Amino acid sequence: MEQPIRLKPSLRERVWGRTRLAPWYPDSETPIGEAWFLSERDLPLLVKLIFTSERLSVQVHPDDGEAGPRGKTEMWHILEAAPGAVIAMGFREPITRQRLWEATRTGEVEHLLHWAPVKAGETYLIPAHTVHAIGAGIVLCEIQQNSDVTYRLWDYGRPREIHVEKAVPICDLGVHPGASRAVSVAEGREEIARSRHFVTELVRLRAGERFRPAAAQCQLWICLEGRGKIGAEAFQAGEVWLLPDEGEQVPIVADGASRFLRTWAPA
Repeated sequence: MEQPIRLKPSLRERVWGRTRLAPWYPDSETPIGEAWFLSERDLPLLVKLIFTSERLSVQVHPDDGEAGPRGKTEMWHILEAAPGAVIAMGFREPITRQRLWEATRTGEVEHLLHWAPVKAGETYLIPAHTVHAIGAGIVLCEIQQNSDVTYRLWDYGRPREIHVEKAVPICDLGVHPGASRAVSVAEGREEIARSRHFVTELVRLRAGERFRPAAAQCQLWICLEGRGKIGAEAFQAGEVWLLPDEGEQVPIVADGASRFLRTWAPA
């Protein structure tokens, strides 16, 4: 039986990151904004933990075939949110493309966005073409297509490249529907996001509970809370495990109450 693989986190310094990373990682001397969980093989999905102390740029991602074979649809599951923390998704009201062009020149685009307060446990699906930004004081788990193509429309005066000519033509100019609604699929399991690129469930296991998942392409288990074993290997919070695409899967056994995001690429 093929065994699951623990993916190694790669910590990435970002100007908007933070030095306090507890309880996920030891604190850092430099501002860490992202932890990427990487595999030796090319996976269709990529998992990140994102830590923010400032607002991220206003940005948009292309869809499949627009800047390479993979676009970038993503989802955010909020792990921590300071009082007043917000994210932006789409616009407060539909706008014209000409208005968007003008707003990117002045910075008004920041104020046209729909900034919404967030709290831990919420999930947001961000399809390609959605204009978006993450605010300060947030820790979230991002599950995305494995692509790093990002077009910035506004960056609050930071000295980084802006990609207005590529970004504006692909932006969805409408209103985002907001937080996803969880749908129960079994006891202890809720589907919290679905797109043509990934399906994600929130899985809760009680102390001593044993669960053997079905096989799926690029099945990733992201431990948010708890300890236990995946097969013969110990797991703990902050880890991401890649299960085999085929065959019988090893059982996941929780020592104490545990919580996971389980995501995979639908066939």
